[in-house]
Amino acid sequence: MVVSKADVVVIGGGVIGTSIFYHLAKNKIDVVLLEKNSIASGTSGACEGVIFLQTKKPGIHLEMALKSAEIYKNLEKELNYEIEYVSNGAMVVIQDEMQREIIAGIVHEQNRNGLKVKLLSAKEARNKEPALSDKITGATFCSNDARVNPILLSYGFVNAAKRYKNARYFTHTNVIGISKKKQSVEEVFTDKGSIKTNIVINAAGIFAPQIGSMVNLKIPIKPRRGQILVTEGIPDIIKRTICTSKYISCKYDSESDNNDNAGVTIEPTSNDNYLIGATREFVGFNTKVTHKGVQCIARNLISLIPKFKNISVIRCFAGLRPYTADGLPILGIVKGMNGFIVAAGHEGDGVALAPITGKIISELIINGKSSIKLDNFDLSRFAVDSNRDFLSKV
Repeated sequence: MVVSKADVVVIGGGVIGTSIFYHLAKNKIDVVLLEKNSIASGTSGACEGVIFLQTKKPGIHLEMALKSAEIYKNLEKELNYEIEYVSNGAMVVIQDEMQREIIAGIVHEQNRNGLKVKLLSAKEARNKEPALSDKITGATFCSNDARVNPILLSYGFVNAAKRYKNARYFTHTNVIGISKKKQSVEEVFTDKGSIKTNIVINAAGIFAPQIGSMVNLKIPIKPRRGQILVTEGIPDIIKRTICTSKYISCKYDSESDNNDNAGVTIEPTSNDNYLIGATREFVGFNTKVTHKGVQCIARNLISLIPKFKNISVIRCFAGLRPYTADGLPILGIVKGMNGFIVAAGHEGDGVALAPITGKIISELIINGKSSIKLDNFDLSRFAVDSNRDFLSKV
């Protein structure tokens, strides 16, 4: 049985839900976390761990990422938990001159907005990462980019929250309904009992629309599959995370399913394996790895770093990212629905933005407002009609 009541109920045990859970717990809020499977069993357990800053659009998106990066610097110590945080920068590799012109403009704007990013020549890029192909035209480098283990991060948040008596969590507990009275949240129903509460936080990621439907709310998030390859452990092929500029541009292209042109990202891990990804596919909730997807990733990888041609792949997996049409998450209190908060739709930015998301959502509950204005993340930015069209494609 779950507890009978709580001040706040958080739905979702990935990096976003667990971060919110922790930030509320340490502020002495009586909070319950519900996860239908195990911690980090969904998107957070099937993704890379890149904390990319230079891939964020200048403006509020970059502002969020910068604040989150500051929290990350001391987070491992704060949580007293190993999360495999490494901060040694990352590169975005440019493979043609047209992309270089576009990237140069973005770099200029990012530096104006407080992020230090360098535009490198092809020679300078290969000086940093000698394994890069001699066909590249340049790269960008940001020393503040980092990486982390998302599974350990999620467990780190949960274990740190457990230090506080006011924090309880229940895994393998499925939310089956939410009741409201006069447009105010009243009770959460699970397959293990009900919890009376005034505040529900929907941090269910790709399943956020299903939780929203329990209160007759349309949430325009749909799953986007990303297939990832894991190599054998071989040290020092590359020192830091690398992705291509095409990989970033594909992120914001809702029509693209051509993964031959999707670029690639390579992330070294603490065990000397490499995570190679990823596809961006709208295939509903299908998490199967495909021969076509694996081939596309491998081709893109070898064209960027030929040395990987003779490296063995030891496994493949696929995860579903919570996609929104404008590339921004949905954050904040839902207008006209007292006590119902959404914190979902981060797609591939969930790991990078997890600490700041937990902080600002906790601020909303504790102070009635957050330190970052959330107008650009409000659910109301999506028109009702477009919600209907958008969700019909899921």
